[in-house]
Amino acid sequence: MSDTGRGSPFAPHTDAETAAMLDAIGVESQEALFDIPEDVRFDGEFGIAPRSEREIRHEIQLHLDRDDDLTAFLGRGHYDHYVPSMVDHLADRSEFLSSYTQYQPEVAQGFLQALFEYQSMLVELTGLEIANCSMYDGASALGEAATLALRARSIDGTRVLIPELLADGRRAVLENYLAGTDATIERYPMADGNADRDALADALDDDCAMVYAENPTVRGTIEEGLSEIGELADEHGALFCLGTDGVALSLLEKPASVGADVVVGDAALGLGASGGLGLGLFATHEDFLRQVPGRLVGVGEDSDENRAYTLTLQTREQHIRRERATSNICTNQAWVALRAAMHAAWLGADGLVGLAEDCVTNARDLADRLDDIDGVEAPAHDRHHFREFTVRTDRSAADMREELEDEGFAVHAIDDQLLQICVTETNAGQIEDLAAAVEVVA
Repeated sequence: MSDTGRGSPFAPHTDAETAAMLDAIGVESQEALFDIPEDVRFDGEFGIAPRSEREIRHEIQLHLDRDDDLTAFLGRGHYDHYVPSMVDHLADRSEFLSSYTQYQPEVAQGFLQALFEYQSMLVELTGLEIANCSMYDGASALGEAATLALRARSIDGTRVLIPELLADGRRAVLENYLAGTDATIERYPMADGNADRDALADALDDDCAMVYAENPTVRGTIEEGLSEIGELADEHGALFCLGTDGVALSLLEKPASVGADVVVGDAALGLGASGGLGLGLFATHEDFLRQVPGRLVGVGEDSDENRAYTLTLQTREQHIRRERATSNICTNQAWVALRAAMHAAWLGADGLVGLAEDCVTNARDLADRLDDIDGVEAPAHDRHHFREFTVRTDRSAADMREELEDEGFAVHAIDDQLLQICVTETNAGQIEDLAAAVEVVA
């Protein structure tokens, strides 16, 4: 009992109140509310012997030394771009690293300005008027775009069309977002790695709330018919949502110019590849300003007419009436947005374009090199590619992937006869070594 006499300060219930609630729901004890298997229940002991710092470091190093030393040519949504040390040094300053949400603008002007600049960069890259600074990743951004579309088409739109070649994780998150709604998710066919626009036209009708496409696609192909997809969506009153990333946006068609209503994806800037952690992008038209999930940083003037920044138009139920909330996006993503802004600013416009151009030429050069090997066709899709491409093999792709691991390289096997390989500036120096290894195992 606390000194208030009412139990925990976070759940202030007396024994009598707890007993009354348990009786109301027909349960004898609080433990009965939880179905935790005995073999995973905490028994009060961690079973970890105490060690000194030196001993712990030594044991961890022993475990790390067992890891395979592989050069990763992996992609499919997780990309390893070099992050300049400047980003770590600046982002690790205490005023950034220890900050949570910038609720007090009078003490967070620097951070808020950096986030405003991040939003401004996204606006410039996408051509759309509104961008936010607090999305978890590309998958949750897609889910938020779908729920926005359902609200915009709340009377007659329930179908969400997605490409059949969509990363499983991204599709699964979308399904979770739409569970419990009237929405249905349907896949439209692909043709040689890109959207089959004729099949998409046949699938569209006035009951469609949103059409989703990607550029580049999950297989690295450049989608050539985005304007037509945008026109098809517009003809049926559906929102056109485009998935992309921050590096690709600097080189490919500007989303606004092809009719995109919402842009989602991962930043691919400011963070190294981790196989999971990222930063989601979300940009849209000003028409949907009050529907944007997460947080926006706005700019105005203080009482002395100085430029001032503040969080504005927050749509989470924590900040407004629950019935008016549009999203539960809440975890603070400001620090990773700050890192993305720093990385983009360090590169500058020319540097960002140059990085994107390297993503095209390195992938093309490696594909040409692999295509000269007997038993290998690269790229498998007769398209332009960005960062990554698929390779058709005469042998089992799974067997070749395992043998390439033995040679020191990690690639994806995505089908019986399809490998997928991703090239960025961090592994471009090993292109010839990878080609030689493929020649050995092909």
